Amino acid sequence: MPMFLVERNIPGADTLTQEELRDISAKSNDVVAGLRVPYIWHRTYAAGDKLYCIHEADNAEAIYAHAKAGGFPADLVAEIKNIFGPETATA
Repeated sequence: MPMFLVERNIPGADTLTQEELRDISAKSNDVVAGLRVPYIWHRTYAAGDKLYCIHEADNAEAIYAHAKAGGFPADLVAEIKNIFGPETATA
């Protein structure tokens, strides 16, 4: 399945409490379970007023369906075409 980077603009995203993060995670998990399409949420990073999420799905439409059902913004959905890091220099 393709991987996607999802950018969500949420004021104060980097100050969300553990309780808020738990609630958001539970909601996301419930939505994923109800989508009835292949879908994997890998991780989310909070930075400033944004959340950056890594998801796998068959297409961007599934990402938007997840966002809509969960009441989450999806301000940018971009398919990840390559992944690389420091180790790539010596591969």
